Amino acid sequence: MNSLESKIESLIFCSPKPIKTGDIIKTFSESEKTNFSEKTIIDGIKKLINKFKDDNFSFQIIESGGGYQFLTKKDYSQLNEIFLKQQSKRRLSISALETLSIIAYKQPITKSEIEKIRGVNCDYTIQKLLDKHLIKIDGKSDKVGRPLIYSTSEKFMDYFGINSLEQLPTIKDFQKEENSIGDEKEI
Repeated sequence: MNSLESKIESLIFCSPKPIKTGDIIKTFSESEKTNFSEKTIIDGIKKLINKFKDDNFSFQIIESGGGYQFLTKKDYSQLNEIFLKQQSKRRLSISALETLSIIAYKQPITKSEIEKIRGVNCDYTIQKLLDKHLIKIDGKSDKVGRPLIYSTSEKFMDYFGINSLEQLPTIKDFQKEENSIGDEKEI
């Protein structure tokens, strides 16, 4: 394989979304000071597509969304699904759930407001929720010091199986009826 194909492979690999041939051409133009034609780039991509058809590779290059990207082959989908479920279903600690609940119901909210409600420092918990992409930084507050504002992310919705924040249970859903007598018991 020549170095042009290796460089194209590298660009496809590092791109977080399907990379268009025009973006590959612009990148080469800037980094290599060389202008490749679209045909040259497409020919290189076709060679890579054929290379990765070999059974020795677990992934392939596909055309998607007007660009090209690496995906694992269908033969490995069940294995990858199990792994990804294991990764995404890791349990949240009680402190993470408390912090996440506060953010979900009070968003947008600053760290100091969360800590005021919880009564404890939340640095570690907020960082873990950011690492898991369940919350996001939504800008800065106009308050003194311009603290960061946090809100829930799309992954939060996926994680809890909801489509909008309106689907979150209301506080009324958690409260016992005040006029009830005795303990609740399943019959």
